[in-house]
Amino acid sequence: MGTIQRLQPFINGQWVVSKTEKYLPIYNPSTGEIIAEAPCCTKEEVESAVTAAKAAYPGWSNTSPVKRAQILHKVRQLIEENMDELTLSVARENGKAWEEAQGDILKAKEGTELACSIPSLLSGMGETLRDASSGYDTVLYREPMGVFAGIVPFNFPAMIPMGWMTPQCVACGNTIVIKAASFTPMTVMKFAELYQKAGLPDGVINIVTCSRHEAEILLTHPDVVGISFVGSTQVGLSIYSKAAQAGKRVQALCEAKNHALVLEDSPIQRTAAGIINASFGCAGERCMALPVVCVQESIADELIEATIQMARNLKIGPAYDPSTNLGPVINADHKKSVLDWIELGIKEGARLVLDGRNPSVPGYENGFYLGPTIFDHVEPGMTIGEREIFGPVLCFKRVKDFEEGIAVMNANPFANGSVIFTQSGHYAREFAKRTDGGMVGVNVGIPVPVGVFPFSGHKRSFFGDLHCLGRDGIRFYTETKSVTTRWFDEEEKAKSTVSTWDGTI
Repeated sequence: MGTIQRLQPFINGQWVVSKTEKYLPIYNPSTGEIIAEAPCCTKEEVESAVTAAKAAYPGWSNTSPVKRAQILHKVRQLIEENMDELTLSVARENGKAWEEAQGDILKAKEGTELACSIPSLLSGMGETLRDASSGYDTVLYREPMGVFAGIVPFNFPAMIPMGWMTPQCVACGNTIVIKAASFTPMTVMKFAELYQKAGLPDGVINIVTCSRHEAEILLTHPDVVGISFVGSTQVGLSIYSKAAQAGKRVQALCEAKNHALVLEDSPIQRTAAGIINASFGCAGERCMALPVVCVQESIADELIEATIQMARNLKIGPAYDPSTNLGPVINADHKKSVLDWIELGIKEGARLVLDGRNPSVPGYENGFYLGPTIFDHVEPGMTIGEREIFGPVLCFKRVKDFEEGIAVMNANPFANGSVIFTQSGHYAREFAKRTDGGMVGVNVGIPVPVGVFPFSGHKRSFFGDLHCLGRDGIRFYTETKSVTTRWFDEEEKAKSTVSTWDGTI
């Protein structure tokens, strides 16, 4: 093993040598080797990142949206030019299979493309009304707010910080401090270099790695106006409570336990293929994974057998091998957590029909691999079917019909996404109307909409009022200002009194 790289925080356009004595290991999940160390930045370093963002805000907020968009167009071009390098970075530090890692970068590019439209977005979301009251004209503007903080998880090193957060935030004229995930900070740091190369002024983007203790500074810091968070529900609810109490705008995207309902008119092979992709893609480490399938009893045996056969054909291997279908999970601790969940499922009485606990990956014996794991006969009350596992574990719940299926699904406290597999327009329409899921798929296993629509989780999958992306994202990163204007004619110039409501009613 070669020299282990010690990463540095990115503050005010500079890579800074941290004064911390504590560094956190970054693993290559495919090999189990430590490839770098991330500094646990000090309280003073986190505060200096906020200070840099605050200092950069006046100049950046007064930069025209057209100019901001031009810089983002350059960022988009640089993402395309560096696609393979960025994809390798995600695969190497996160463990996503190559195609999945490239998808992470493409989603970051998609968010950047959305932000490139900021002049049209801001003008299109403004409002004007001539003669709002006789002789009075009102114009509504959307204006930037200040310094935002983004607190991100390990599972999408590119898409979340550099697709969901940064592009819209800076396009709207704000500045940002990103608390990168300590397990996977290297990709977002590469993106920071691309933004700098594209001409973004110093201090507009700042990146730190630290523990939860130092990150909490951002929740109450007087110079931070808003928090965007992605992670667990327990942490998200705490962040939402603390930051909102401090008067900050908050969006907290949290856990999920997405369910699908498969009706008896579904084509078995195609439905099984969709389930495989949605359940085991990204090794199940995504909040829009499909870890639970409610299947109508009349086709349950056939569908489950087809799914098992397809899962057995998945090639498990290192992330950067293009032939790999299922890469490793993030680290040894997380692998143990998933294994513990599998043991709990067995103890709870679920039937383990495909055991992925001991996969063979020749030459990569120290990697953090788990094979696809499938449980059948998961009953109400079994925690394995109710709580987020965040790994390649799929649970089947057998239901009598549509009504029982949607009742089982809606009983779950999480509601990021929900899916129905059917050829019935009637049931598809009923499902879309009655499901609690915020993002709904009809024969689409991962119903994440493109970035012009919001990522809109419900129930305990989201805390806040405005989701990320789409028009919600623009609203989150701006505040409205209404300007009402009255011009005096000669007759009014001579008046010496004004009505209580100044003529606006």
